[in-house]
Amino acid sequence: MHPAAHPDPDPLSEALHRHGLVAILRARSHGPLLETIRVLVDAGVRIVEVTVPTPGSMEAVAAAATEFGSEVLVGTGTVVTAEDVSRTADAGGRFVVSPHNDPAVITAARASGLGSLPGAYTPTEVLAAWRCAPSAVKIFPASALGPHYVASLAAPLPDIPVVPTGGIGVDDIAAYRSAGAVAVGVSSPLIGDALSGGSLSELHRRARRYVLASGGHTS
Repeated sequence: MHPAAHPDPDPLSEALHRHGLVAILRARSHGPLLETIRVLVDAGVRIVEVTVPTPGSMEAVAAAATEFGSEVLVGTGTVVTAEDVSRTADAGGRFVVSPHNDPAVITAARASGLGSLPGAYTPTEVLAAWRCAPSAVKIFPASALGPHYVASLAAPLPDIPVVPTGGIGVDDIAAYRSAGAVAVGVSSPLIGDALSGGSLSELHRRARRYVLASGGHTS
């Protein structure tokens, strides 16, 4: 018997199905977070994750949430505590992403009206995460075993929406989607050096390619 889909999908669940791409911003030092988000949005990206350890992450989430409103879903990543969830909600974020499965984080997200994307890898981990009722389950690190592994996961668990994340190039997206992924999460291959002084026009070109490959629409 397959696990049932959750009722009343949240905005993150709907956005993952509609847009197929999560852009992930991660940096060790201060960078042009809001400017980078603006470029991504202009290129057609509609789901943006800013990792909590990135300097200025909450300020960027708050500014982007105010600027773009419901047009773009902005949330946080590397969320490992319920306190991170509360900070995200206070900043106006719409979802949280974790590298692992913590029922307390998922429960806190649901209580705050946020979507959640816990990390998992094995079938046991994926099913355990899904039973906590998140928006979807992140498969991380995806590039370690690739699209064939995602297909192997999806075969016995076809009703669980999965979002492979980590090391996914633009030319890999079709294979992941064909393997059963509802969306993909992408950081370095998409963002490149944009957060450390790199070309934002080059970022725009990369983002357009990712949006098109994910089935979205560029502006």
